[in-house]
Amino acid sequence: MVEQAPVPSSSSAFSFLSKSWRDVRVSADADLQMIRNRANSFKNLTNSLDRELENFINTASTFSVPSISSSTAAEIDFVKKLQPKLSEFQRTYSSPDFSKRVLEKWGPRGSIKINLSAIKKAIASEVDGDGFIDFDRARRRRRVQFRNFRDEEAKEKEYDYWEPIRKFKTRLREFERGSSSSVDIFEGWKSGEFIERFKSSLKAICKDPGDSKVVPPLDVPELLACLVRQSEPLLDQFGVRKDLCEKIIESLCSKRKNQFLLPALSAGESSVAGNDNISDDLDLRIASVLQSTGHSYEGGFWADQGKDDISDQKRHVSIVTTASLPWMTGTAVNPLFRAAYLAKCAEQNVTLLVPWLCKSDQELVYPSNLTFSSPEEQETYIRSWLEERIGFKADFRISFYPGKFAKERRSIIPVGDTCQFIPSKDADIAILEEPEHLNWYHHGKRWTDKFNHVVGIVHTNYLEYIKREKYGAFQAFLVKHINSWVIRAYCHKVLRLSAATQDLPKSIICNVHGVNPKFLKIGERVAVEKELGQQAFSKGAYFLGKMVWAKGYRELIDLLAKHKNDLDGFKLDVFGNGEDALEVQSAARRHDLNLNFLKGRDHADDSLHGYKVFINPSVSDVLCTATAEALAMGKFVICADHPSNEFFRSFPNCLTYSTSEDFVAKVKEAMENEPQPLTPEQRYHLSWEAATQRFLEYSDLEKFLNNENRYCRKSKGTMLKSISAPSLTEMVDGGLAFAHYSLTGNEFLRLCTGAIPGTRDYDKQHSKDLNLLPPHVENPLYGW
Repeated sequence: MVEQAPVPSSSSAFSFLSKSWRDVRVSADADLQMIRNRANSFKNLTNSLDRELENFINTASTFSVPSISSSTAAEIDFVKKLQPKLSEFQRTYSSPDFSKRVLEKWGPRGSIKINLSAIKKAIASEVDGDGFIDFDRARRRRRVQFRNFRDEEAKEKEYDYWEPIRKFKTRLREFERGSSSSVDIFEGWKSGEFIERFKSSLKAICKDPGDSKVVPPLDVPELLACLVRQSEPLLDQFGVRKDLCEKIIESLCSKRKNQFLLPALSAGESSVAGNDNISDDLDLRIASVLQSTGHSYEGGFWADQGKDDISDQKRHVSIVTTASLPWMTGTAVNPLFRAAYLAKCAEQNVTLLVPWLCKSDQELVYPSNLTFSSPEEQETYIRSWLEERIGFKADFRISFYPGKFAKERRSIIPVGDTCQFIPSKDADIAILEEPEHLNWYHHGKRWTDKFNHVVGIVHTNYLEYIKREKYGAFQAFLVKHINSWVIRAYCHKVLRLSAATQDLPKSIICNVHGVNPKFLKIGERVAVEKELGQQAFSKGAYFLGKMVWAKGYRELIDLLAKHKNDLDGFKLDVFGNGEDALEVQSAARRHDLNLNFLKGRDHADDSLHGYKVFINPSVSDVLCTATAEALAMGKFVICADHPSNEFFRSFPNCLTYSTSEDFVAKVKEAMENEPQPLTPEQRYHLSWEAATQRFLEYSDLEKFLNNENRYCRKSKGTMLKSISAPSLTEMVDGGLAFAHYSLTGNEFLRLCTGAIPGTRDYDKQHSKDLNLLPPHVENPLYGW
């Protein structure tokens, strides 16, 4: 038989109820404290939220953003509409009445009424028919009823007092689902992170380029664009036109075009960077990266090139010639005067680049055994000679390049890459005196790639000289086409001093030579003496020139020998030194000619002032300098009717002949009469001032020098881009240059065409004299 628990008494039942009530009160106090903490927390949250909203709206209104997306604008409008409701909610739930009502409902002073009859009925219902109570089941039922009671009360309070919070949270969830970009926006507001991010974004959009000092390095497309630009000379040799290279550069840089305005650029530079030209932007990009690294490149081959200040933005003219004083030849004297008078106008910087010969070659070339131990010593001699004749101090630079003397050709051959001796910063305009001579064996960078404008001046009629040699006709044929080849490859414009020269591509005829001012002064003195009735000329006729057959000595001896009887009693003084002196004198003695051979001297020498007639039968000259000097001194000049003398025909004292009989008649006419004094216009026509003006006009240098942009070709912004394909002429010229570069790089082919051994690269002696890098050591500043 199962033992049953006895029925509890009334005191036991009330003791159980008191204990249960204490548990309820403890649980209620804990719930009340939790509610109080949550209320305070929410109060703080609303205060913080209100401040962040005001700060956000005020901050957003202070920035000027060009364009804001529609979703962002909608979010800002929602926040503005939400602010008044949040403020009202804050005032309502932060008031003392709200706390009082909560405490009255849940505080300990609240009255709780217990219906004992209901408890009695509950206890009675637990008693079964046998008078026993199942306390386990009673406890479970009371717990369920109490939980239901608490849930109903909490639900009631929630509906009465927390409905705004529930709605607010619902709106927040909807807002979060509607905008993926604002998932944690209110959490960001609470910590201020969102506001800081928003401010940073606005500053990034509107920031000044000068605020940041960090310059990102060049990326791969930019490096490729730089490589294409640096490879333009090589690509040009393959016929790839410059416009096509620019299109490749533009395609590489197009994706980063809007990122070229770098923070490292100053405000002035950033205005330039606004140019739509991709190449200009790439230039600024590279410059900013170099500036951020502290890199500074002055350029130049010599150690002292930093002394040249190009901040005045002057154009730079580099004159390159094939001879130098004290060798008294036209290619040494005329380029020297050209440099002086171009520098005189002070509108451009000028450099004269002349060959430097080792002492063994100097002894063969320079007169009177005159030699120099250093380039500085020779420069001093050149400047002293020049200033004695022009009467002013010429402000231009003299530089040297290595050269070797070819005995067979009686000329100086450049050694190595001549254009590398002109610093890149000065590579603006190049004037090549005798461009065919300079480029026969040129193995280096293309002149037209390094310089903006290249002008060649043809001094010598090489074909006429070569025809006099063995197999002359065949050699002349080859040289004629080689000259055209190198002119097309390396020059933009060519000036021929007269029509006596070979007809070359890109050439026009214009005399751009003048005479030494000293000769013009002599002519002025002669004119004054004639006006005063004094005898200006006391001597007869003379001839002056280097004593080689090609300089007119053969024509002179033939004319005098043929008409020896017609010119009976005619005496001619001959001044000159040269390799053919003995042969010339021997031929004169053989024909028993009345020629008096004298040592060569300067045409301005006092001993020559008294001669009245200058005879020059040469037909190999292009433009005889001695003829112009004789006319400037007011003398008669007898010369052949030849294209080389076309410029002098306009002067009344120039007597030209076309036949040998005519020569005799002109000689008699000159010996019997007095020359006419030159007019001021005629003297100016012979001057270097007039020659310089003609040179600027006919070489197109005038428009280059007057261009405001220092680099009219290097600065891409000044050029109109062409989207057309390269022209056939330019492709052919580029191909010719590449072929010439390839052929001249082979020493065997150089020797086969007559080059001096070892002229492709300078030797140790040149390296020592000019303080150059050792041979076969590549200069990093001058890679091809």
